[in-house]
Amino acid sequence: MRHCSDCGKSFTGIHHLKYHERIHTGERPYYCGQCGNSFTCQGHLQRHKRIHTGEKPYNCSQCGNSFTRQSALRQHQRIHTGERPYHCGQCEKSFTYQSHLRQHERRHIGEKPYHCGQCEKSFTCRSTLLRHKHTHTGVRPYHCGQCEKSFTRQSHLQRHQGIHTGVKPYHCSQCEKGFRDQSALYSHQQSHTGLKPYICRQCGRSYTHSSSLRTHKCSNVKPSALDM
Repeated sequence: MRHCSDCGKSFTGIHHLKYHERIHTGERPYYCGQCGNSFTCQGHLQRHKRIHTGEKPYNCSQCGNSFTRQSALRQHQRIHTGERPYHCGQCEKSFTYQSHLRQHERRHIGEKPYHCGQCEKSFTCRSTLLRHKHTHTGVRPYHCGQCEKSFTRQSHLQRHQGIHTGVKPYHCSQCEKGFRDQSALYSHQQSHTGLKPYICRQCGRSYTHSSSLRTHKCSNVKPSALDM
């Protein structure tokens, strides 16, 4: 066994030890000839180069999407299987990606670290801030190639394109129903589990879908409140 003199970690081979020591030294000897980014190991450089070449060697057998990394493919496949391994410790919600769990947890503590420079709004995640900025600029960067519609979000474009293609790549593992987008699949799966994560704070009633909760809230607005 070989040991790191900086932190004491042990490694079976000198190659693994040298690779680890670069964490402490900051050495990044592998450079990209196209953009100048550098990396601690050759494998990371090769993976990075796929950004420039567009190579996506890992393909999903269920929907045809392709990815630059095998780990990204494995995460994507959870959309089809319905696996949501990351669970919130404060409520019953679970998530496909760990990053989505972290974003969700900020809602419990009220943390919104991403601030808009044009208004006073703040957000729990950076992607939501970027989408929000489109409301100021009017930019709709995602265009449908089959009609003239454009969208502020790529996910909205992908969902819209299903109207043209008829493709429903997200399938329920319990009844085999197909859906155009992941959120619709997730909402449907709750009909099997009986989970009702959307709770009215005023009366305690719970609902399977957020839209049902909104309808409930509207039906319970008092006339006097509407006149205010």
